[in-house]
Amino acid sequence: MKRRIAVIDGLRSPIAKANGKLNSVSADNLGAIIAKELVLRNKFDYEEFDEVIIGNVAQPGNAANIARVLAIKAGFPQSTIAYTVHRNCASGMQALSSSIEKIETNQGELYLAGGVESMSNIPLFYNDQFKNFLTKLTYAKSTSEKIKILASFRPNFLKPIIGLLAGLTDPISGKIMGITAENLANEFNISRKAQDEYALNSHLKAQKAIESGIFKEEIHPIMTKESSIIDDDGVRFDQTIQALEKLRTIFDRNGTVTAGNSSQVSDGAAIMILTTEEKAKQMGIEPLGFISNYSYAGLEASRMGLGPVFATKKLFDKTGLVLDDIDLIELNEAFSAQVIANLEAFKSEKFFKKEFGTSALGEINTDILNVNGGAIALGHPVGMSGARIVLHTLKELKRRNLKTGLATLCIGGGQGASFLLEV
Repeated sequence: MKRRIAVIDGLRSPIAKANGKLNSVSADNLGAIIAKELVLRNKFDYEEFDEVIIGNVAQPGNAANIARVLAIKAGFPQSTIAYTVHRNCASGMQALSSSIEKIETNQGELYLAGGVESMSNIPLFYNDQFKNFLTKLTYAKSTSEKIKILASFRPNFLKPIIGLLAGLTDPISGKIMGITAENLANEFNISRKAQDEYALNSHLKAQKAIESGIFKEEIHPIMTKESSIIDDDGVRFDQTIQALEKLRTIFDRNGTVTAGNSSQVSDGAAIMILTTEEKAKQMGIEPLGFISNYSYAGLEASRMGLGPVFATKKLFDKTGLVLDDIDLIELNEAFSAQVIANLEAFKSEKFFKKEFGTSALGEINTDILNVNGGAIALGHPVGMSGARIVLHTLKELKRRNLKTGLATLCIGGGQGASFLLEV
């Protein structure tokens, strides 16, 4: 990057458990609520924005190009251009980096960017048998032909394809995301006990953050006809190791990954306003912070959880930074096993020699890692999470009067993303 990009401000919704309090709120409406509130809070005219860029994974059929739909619903004029980006779990980050690329190439100065996901509303699909049955029935010309086709109907035609499970299954490796976590648990010899203990700490830290009001600095409450939600509702208050130990494994009967040590399926939106550092100064605005660099990296889909190591190695090679330069780290918690595997890989000379032919980056200080809990406790709305951890890192750096942060996550399909942040 030629220059730091200013994050003027950011805002997110509470994260709700899927099929819960935000079940009735579509992804475009949820994003529109957050976008509108963010623009109004910062007293911008909608016309000042050059473009709206939003990350989303499920891509709702009734809101094609969801960025444009939510922009108009948020109050942007018809003249506002907008487009949607998709990089699986890093879709929210992709919206930020796409905005940065536009700014870097002088295509605009002021962007609204972020991510949104309603995992509650990921649809069910007809299987191929029923689809073919309906197609033949539609094009049948005679009554006898229609009767013959109707007679071929079987009840199993109605067995649906669950869109959520299909989306969480990697077409390259053919494995659901939980199996990639089991792969890492095996590769790094991570025990069920270690995973459950990590999950427990995520809940305890998130509970403390909620009780301290830390998340209120970044959350805008959402009201629906049925209920209201002001805090992330996936956090299990007073969670115990005994409760986690009782849960069965869900991906491999002989494995170690459970619902308790995995991230939650959730709904949420996180959006930010980006501009140049110079433009912020001209407007007399003190930004929340800055994005000073970022990197994406690829790796085997079956080990996708190691994406943070690969992306951070690439980022540090570009910038010359080392782990000791980082004051806070947000590493998205897809699974306990995945986070622990990254902690092991970061410090492993054997791993780095094999993968990169270099020395290890070093040991991550867990005192600065996910200090207010992560997706295991809060939830992981896949299109939102990348934007959320960038926003939260900046907010927490400012709150603690620290300077440099790293926001990083793994990406389904075999990628990683790392963003270098400054306050």
